[in-house]
Amino acid sequence: MRKFFLVAAQLVFTITVFAQGYRYATQNLNLRRGPATSFQVLATIPAGTNVKLAENCVCEWIRVYYNGKTGYVSSKYLNSGQQKNFLRSEEATTSRPENASASRIRHYTNVAGQRVQSPTKYNSIPAGATAKCRDGTYSFSKNRRGTCSHHGGVAKWL
Repeated sequence: MRKFFLVAAQLVFTITVFAQGYRYATQNLNLRRGPATSFQVLATIPAGTNVKLAENCVCEWIRVYYNGKTGYVSSKYLNSGQQKNFLRSEEATTSRPENASASRIRHYTNVAGQRVQSPTKYNSIPAGATAKCRDGTYSFSKNRRGTCSHHGGVAKWL
């Protein structure tokens, strides 16, 4: 019986160690000093980037290693397999505006049910922009709450 528990404990330890690994950011993701949006942003992790897990848990915030930094990210924006296309099904694409540096424009549906353009890089302030994000993108948010949350926060309200 004692040997059984020893083998079982060793198996659990092995599974735990090998379960830790890498996850991929499904969209631009803020690496934060602590496990909440109120903590300082240490870096923005680009969509599709792999991050090493410091811990593997089923929790809202997970501690990860990225680019020499340790911080926390929201687990809902991590995926165990790298994806080629990070658009959610409700997002759509349109053709590129003249002064946009992005190859396509993405959209999302906000809490009020409105279709809103996702933050996008432009060479100059585009019509309809409400804020400039710290990563240089322009936000078209209709609500101040959460504006530029995955782009380093708001640098300037327009």
